[in-house]
Amino acid sequence: MTDTGDAARLSGPETKAWFLAFADRVSRGADDLTDLDRRAGDGDFGWNIDTSLGRARSALEGIDPGHPAEVFRTVSDTFLASGGTSGPLFGLWFGRVAHGPEAPWAVADLASVFDTATAAVQRLGGAQVGQKTMVDAMAPAVQALAGSASTGWRDALREAAEAAYAGAESTGGMVARKGRASYLGERAADVVDPGALSIAWFFASAADV
Repeated sequence: MTDTGDAARLSGPETKAWFLAFADRVSRGADDLTDLDRRAGDGDFGWNIDTSLGRARSALEGIDPGHPAEVFRTVSDTFLASGGTSGPLFGLWFGRVAHGPEAPWAVADLASVFDTATAAVQRLGGAQVGQKTMVDAMAPAVQALAGSASTGWRDALREAAEAAYAGAESTGGMVARKGRASYLGERAADVVDPGALSIAWFFASAADV
């Protein structure tokens, strides 16, 4: 992979803008996420993630990040302090991403940190692709980043978003094997997993930066 310079690398301020765009997207779609979770869970997912991102927004407004890792650490802390099941999982995911280098990130860095973070989520929950969880969007996004021929973070994350959306949509035809939806069996088979959908929104929000 050829490095085309700083413009191809994701900076701290760009990462902050990415999270603010994600917070806006979730705010607009929180009711949709809650409706999906109500049909296949306990109905609090949209509220929980929207509240967590509201706290993240306040925390991010107080920093001038020099690198992406600083942003991910800040957001991770707000999610780890949240309730429900989703908060700790997102907190873990973002926290592992924060282990990346303290410098602007190339595409290879993005692929590496999201691979590490997704593996951590899978170890914690034991979820695999095909079990109707957020991993169904995370794993394809990681694969897209790892296989990206792009030298710029925008195009690479766009590819990751497309893969994540496809993964999220596939959960609409699955019987859940993990989480609250697994208690409903076939009754929730046609419901898109809200966690997977929010992961797709996360990657797609990079296009709004």
